[in-house]
Amino acid sequence: MDGHAGPGTVARAGAAMAGHPMPVTHAPRRPARADQLGFFDAGPPLPPADEMYRAVLERDTRYDGIFVVAVKTTGIFCRPSCPAKKPLRENVEFYATAKEALDLGYRPCRRCRPLERPGQTPEPIRALLEEVERDPTRRIGDAELRRRGLDPGFVRRWFKANHGMTFHAYQRALRVGSALAELARGAPITHAAYGSGFESLSGFHDALRRITGLPPSRSRAVRRVLLTRVLTPLGPMLLGATEKGVCLLEFTDRRMLETQLRRLARRLDCVFVPGTNEFGRRLEAELEAYFAGELRTFETPLDVSGTEFQLRVWDALRAIPYGETRTYADQARMIGQPDAVRAVARANGDNRIAIVIPCHRVIGKDGTLTGYGGGLWRKRYLLELERRHSGEAPARGA
Repeated sequence: MDGHAGPGTVARAGAAMAGHPMPVTHAPRRPARADQLGFFDAGPPLPPADEMYRAVLERDTRYDGIFVVAVKTTGIFCRPSCPAKKPLRENVEFYATAKEALDLGYRPCRRCRPLERPGQTPEPIRALLEEVERDPTRRIGDAELRRRGLDPGFVRRWFKANHGMTFHAYQRALRVGSALAELARGAPITHAAYGSGFESLSGFHDALRRITGLPPSRSRAVRRVLLTRVLTPLGPMLLGATEKGVCLLEFTDRRMLETQLRRLARRLDCVFVPGTNEFGRRLEAELEAYFAGELRTFETPLDVSGTEFQLRVWDALRAIPYGETRTYADQARMIGQPDAVRAVARANGDNRIAIVIPCHRVIGKDGTLTGYGGGLWRKRYLLELERRHSGEAPARGA
C-alpha cells in the first residue's frame, strides 16, 4: 500500500517504469507448461486466452496483476501492459502469477518489471511523498530535485500519470488541505495561510478558490475527503475518507470513476485533497489481510451516502456472506422489492466502495458472471479468492 492522489484526481493505473529494453536472446530450452506441473490448481483463475492476448496487444493496464505473459522465443515474461514489441500469438504463454513463470525458467522483463506490484511507486517518488506529507509547508522545487539527482521532468510525468497533477500542484494541494483543517478548527485566516506554508494571503486565496471555489471566509464548513492511492494485487485503487469513515474505494482505471467523484462531491458537498486518516489506514491494513485470505469481514467505519433505496441495496450486499453469491433477483427479494431487479442492478453499479460493499458477489440468474465496474476479470479473481479461503465450490463462470 502506498502513494496518494490529489483533488479531483482520476489516477491511472500501472504506468510501466522506464528500464532496459526487453532483450532478445537465443530460444531457451522449452519450459514445461504450468498446467502439467499443477500450478493452476493453487493459483487464481485466468481470463480466456484470446482475451489475455488482446489485452497484451492493447497494452491494457487493467490486466496488470491478473496474469503475466511469457515469450517462448526470448525466455522472458512481462506485464500485459509492457511497452516492448508484441510477440506473435503462437510464441506466448499465460500464467496467473510471476512465481509460475519463474518456476518454469522464464526471466522477468527489465523494462516493465513484472515482479513489482502493479502501480508501485518508485522509491525516489515514495521518499518525496513521505517528506511533503510529513511537512506540507516544505517546498521542493526543480532545483532541489536536481540537487537530489532527480529529473524534474520524470517527477512531473509520474505525478501527472498517477495523480492527475504536477508535483508542484500536489504540494500546493497538500498545503490547501492543511489550511482547510485549520479553518475548520476555527483558526484565523492569516494563521491558516501562513501556518500551512503559503507565502502570501493572495496566493492562499487563489489556491483555495481553485480547489473549493470559495473564499477563505466561506471555506470553514467545507468537508474534506482525503484521497490516497492504495496498491492491491488487482492494481491501484483510490481510497477516500472523511472524518466519519471511508466513502470511496474504486479501481483507478474504472471508466466511471470521474463520474463517481463528481457525484460524491455533490452529495457530500466536499472537496478532495491528498492524504489519509485513521479510517484510511485501517482499511488499507484490512485490504492487505483480505487479499492474503486472512480477513472475511471488514470492520472499518464507512461514510456511505446515497438514496434511501440505494442504501437498502448496499446493506443487502453487505449481508451476502463471504464466499457465497446471490443473483440480482435474490437481492431484490432481500430488500422486499422482488420486482425491482433492474433498479437493484443500477444501484449496485452506483456502489462507490468496491470489495467492502461486495457487489462482486452478485451474479446472473444462470450462475454466470455479469457486469462489474472494475472488470469481469477482477470479479472472477475476487470470487475465486473468497472461494479458495472459504472451502466453497466455484460458481459457474467464476
